[in-house]
Amino acid sequence: MKRILVTGGAGFLGSHLIDRLVEQGHDVICLDNLQTGSLENIQHIQDNITFIKHDITEPPPELGCLDEIYNLACPASPVHYQADPIHTFKTSVLGALHLLELARQTGAKIFQASTSEVYGDPLVHPQPEHYWGHVNPIGIRSCYDEGKRGAETLFFDYARMYDIEIKIVRIFNTYGPRMDANDGRVVSNFIVQSLQNQPLTVYGDGLQTRSFCYVDDLIEGFLRLMATPKEITGPINLGNPNEFTMLELAEKVIKGTGNKMQLRYEPLPQDDPKQRQPIIDEANRLLNWVPKVMLNEGLEKTIAYFKERV
Repeated sequence: MKRILVTGGAGFLGSHLIDRLVEQGHDVICLDNLQTGSLENIQHIQDNITFIKHDITEPPPELGCLDEIYNLACPASPVHYQADPIHTFKTSVLGALHLLELARQTGAKIFQASTSEVYGDPLVHPQPEHYWGHVNPIGIRSCYDEGKRGAETLFFDYARMYDIEIKIVRIFNTYGPRMDANDGRVVSNFIVQSLQNQPLTVYGDGLQTRSFCYVDDLIEGFLRLMATPKEITGPINLGNPNEFTMLELAEKVIKGTGNKMQLRYEPLPQDDPKQRQPIIDEANRLLNWVPKVMLNEGLEKTIAYFKERV
């Protein structure tokens, strides 16, 4: 049994990760400021974990010995991370700094949930880990994109200076139960709008692409990377390499909900990537990981979740 800290543990991804860690018998501390997370996400396991409400822009409280730290704390949808961009940037950078110091003090292995947004609006497609990206450093998405890039910098500098064990994944679009219905992400947007018989909001011409990974597959990748030898640090792309346009996704959601196809077109947001697709050769080679849940199956489970809540 390990003693494991999960920041952002009451969020969409964090709560699914905690489910797996509790299932494995670990002693889990969930730390979350509940800015975008919800106690409802961890209510079913509240008696098996320790919950602490805390914002990682401030140094964490005394937690004692730790074996592992998973840092998943940061708003991840444009609606949320653009609401307070300064706090978003501080969460990524100051949060990473505080947790890396905690790892240095305790000797804990530390995991960073980074993002495909570090590639920006990519000029290389699909995206391999060695691609440095095409990011606007002063745009409305920069608080998140550059914050995550800065966090990766800190992780590698701490590893080089203090020899701490780091693990970094770059997450591509992930979906599934416990997504926030109001987070502005395309999967939840489409599903909620369709279930409410509203037109689906398509930005631009709808031909921009994303690759959608089901949450269970992603969490399996987290755990596999954390179990690798020290020399395997990442960053490693985790995502489903099957690419879909927004119009194709809309069609699948409409079919899954059984409602009529209605679309409402809006201007494309600033710096919104035109293409997003991971190369996952490294995850396959180093983790023996490939996603197993295809989009139709994952959407069916996600639609069922939202049907109970909309």
